[in-house]
Amino acid sequence: MSDQKSLDIKALGDSAILIKLGEGIHPSVHQQVKNLSFLLDEFPFDGFIESVPAYNSLAVYYSPYLVHQSTHGFQTDGTPLEKVIHYINTLADQISDLPVTEGRVVDIPVLYGGTFGPDLHIVAETHNLSIDEVIEIHTTPEYLVYMIGFAPGFPFLGGLDERIATPRKLTPRTSIPPGSVGIAGKQTGVYPLETPGGWQIIGRTPTDLFVPELSPPSLLQSGDKITFYPITQQQYDEQKKVKSCQ
Repeated sequence: MSDQKSLDIKALGDSAILIKLGEGIHPSVHQQVKNLSFLLDEFPFDGFIESVPAYNSLAVYYSPYLVHQSTHGFQTDGTPLEKVIHYINTLADQISDLPVTEGRVVDIPVLYGGTFGPDLHIVAETHNLSIDEVIEIHTTPEYLVYMIGFAPGFPFLGGLDERIATPRKLTPRTSIPPGSVGIAGKQTGVYPLETPGGWQIIGRTPTDLFVPELSPPSLLQSGDKITFYPITQQQYDEQKKVKSCQ
């Protein structure tokens, strides 16, 4: 009998699978997600397209036709889905053996409150805190970027202090300006582009998080870490002016 581990894998349509590697939002679980993504990049199977990390799972996209045509690396003659699942399971024993990877630490300036953070007072009133206390609590942690999604370059961050965790708005706004910093439950994040959204907006950063002309276009990647720090209106205007001249 084989001692090979089997991962929790489910079909995600006819050309993708979803691999669950744990529960909840925790750095150790996300490290397993990153490790499996790394292994697939280093040892891709024929037909592999890409993998997309999330909080505790990894989506793997593939070409069913190329998987069907290939015999390299596959130890089964089953359907493309069965062949991919078998291949992924051959990597299971290596996931925990990889060293912990450290992402970059990126400092993000934020102008809190006022017209740029119209929901800051709601967060403060919800938790019976002052505005300054909310800002201090929000700027204290080092946040881990668990995944990029929802909109191009949008970072989903873990590590928000539960003292300021606040539910989404019951009625989302139809337009959130780019750079807006928000809170939704135990998450915080930054809107890189103008989109609809229901997060509680507490500030805005002059830093561009998504620039299509750059490579990569997203400033942040899964595994990076963020620290926020407060700036004044003058500092915000100066940083925007510098960017407009670049």
